[in-house]
Amino acid sequence: MGRGGEFAEVFVEDRSTSSAMLDQRRVEELSSGRDRGAGIRVVVGDTTGFAHTADLSERGLLAAAQAAATVARKGGGGVREIALGPLTNHPSVATMLPKDVDKARKIELMNLADDAARSEGSSITQVSVALGDSSRRFVVANSEGVFAADHQVRTRFNVTCIAKGDGGMQTGYRPIAGTRGFELLSGEAVAEAARGAARQAITKLDARPAPSGDLPVVLAGGSGGILFHEACGHGLEADAILKQASVYAGKVGQLVASPLVTLVDDGTVEGEWGYLALDDEGRPGARNVLIENGVLTDYMWDYLRSRKEGRLSSGNGRRQSYQHLPMVRMTNTYLLAGESDADEIVAQTPYGVYVAQLGGGQVNTATGDFVFGMTAAFMIEDGKITAPLRDCNLIGNGPDVLQRVDAVATDFSMTPGTCGKNGQSVPVGCGQATMRLTGVTIGGAAV
Repeated sequence: MGRGGEFAEVFVEDRSTSSAMLDQRRVEELSSGRDRGAGIRVVVGDTTGFAHTADLSERGLLAAAQAAATVARKGGGGVREIALGPLTNHPSVATMLPKDVDKARKIELMNLADDAARSEGSSITQVSVALGDSSRRFVVANSEGVFAADHQVRTRFNVTCIAKGDGGMQTGYRPIAGTRGFELLSGEAVAEAARGAARQAITKLDARPAPSGDLPVVLAGGSGGILFHEACGHGLEADAILKQASVYAGKVGQLVASPLVTLVDDGTVEGEWGYLALDDEGRPGARNVLIENGVLTDYMWDYLRSRKEGRLSSGNGRRQSYQHLPMVRMTNTYLLAGESDADEIVAQTPYGVYVAQLGGGQVNTATGDFVFGMTAAFMIEDGKITAPLRDCNLIGNGPDVLQRVDAVATDFSMTPGTCGKNGQSVPVGCGQATMRLTGVTIGGAAV
C-alpha cells in the first residue's frame, strides 16, 4: 500500500492431497502431496498486480509484495496502516480426517467396490475405482481489515465400470463426493455406488440409437443440475455481466424463465461439494437467489466486480490455489424443488426422452447456446420409461430452456462436479428436482 495501492491482499494456503487408484483389482496408484505458498494482490484503479511465492519467509513475502506493487503509482502514496481485527477462524466440518485413515482401510473400501460391481453380472469386464481427498487450510488478510481462515476437507470416491456384450462395450459411472472427511465413505454407500455404476453399464448394452429433433425431455433429479450450471450459471457471473458478454446483462427485474424456476447459488449447503464457510477473498459463504419465480434478481459477485459497482461481494470470489487470482465462480448452484410428483411428470409425457445422467458440456455465455452429452438416457413412450439410448447430445439455448420448464417435482438432489474457467478448476455442486422441458433438440442417430 506504500506505493499508492488502493487495495492489497495476502492469501496464504497450505494444501495436502492424497489419491489412490484400483484398476482390475490392482492398486495402480497410491500417492500424496503437499503444496504451500502465498499469493499477493495489489489493485490500483482497473489494474491488478499479482505475485505468488512458495517462500513463506519474511524475505520471500516482501519480495512478492514488492513485485505485486510495481503496478502501483510511484511515490506519494505514503504508508497506510491497517488495523486487522482478531482472526476469524472456521474449523473443518469433517469428523474423520482422511489423513488419519490407514491406507489399508482405503484399499479395503476400493476392493469392496470392485466386488460389488462385479456381483451385478459377468458382463462387467472392467472396474476402476478412484479415491481422493484434500485438506486445504488458508488465511486471507487485506487492506480493508479482513483477517480470516478456513479449513476445507473434501473426499471423493468414483467407480467406473465397463460392460461387454454382443453389441460392444458400454460404460457406467457413479461418484460419491462431499466437503466432508472419510465418514462420507461407509461400506454401504461405496457398495451402492459400485452396483449403480455396474447396472448403468449393463443396461446400456441394450441401448438403441437416440431419436433426433425437438422433443420433450424429463431430467431426473440431480442429473440436470450441470445443464443449468453451464447454460445459465456462467452467464450470471458478474465478470461476464460487466463485460456485456452475457445474454443476461441488464436484465435484472425482467422475466427470464418459467415462473416455476427459482435458481440459487448457495455456498452454505454444509457437506456439499461446493460448500465453503469462506470464499477465497475472506467473505463468508452466502445463499444468493439469482432467479426467483422466473424473474432475474441478481448476479454473483467477487470483491473486484462488487467494488466497481459500490456493493458487497456475494461470497463468490474463488481461486484454484494461491498461485491464481480469485474470480467470480459458482459454489452450489441449484433450482428449487417444485410441487409435482416425479412419476406423474413421466406419466404425463406421452413421448420424449428421460435423462438419468448428463455428461460434460459447453456453453457460449454471450449467446446462451449449449451442447451436453447424455451418458444415461431412455425413451419415454406412452408415459413410461422404456428403452435405453446410446450416448448422444442435448442441444439448446439457456434462456430458451429456462422458459420451457413446465413441471418441477419434489425429489430434489445434488451432484458433484468440477468447474473450469479461464484455466482454473474448482469444486462445485449442481442440483435440481425431476423436471420437464417442453422441447429440447436431441442430437441422436436414429433415422
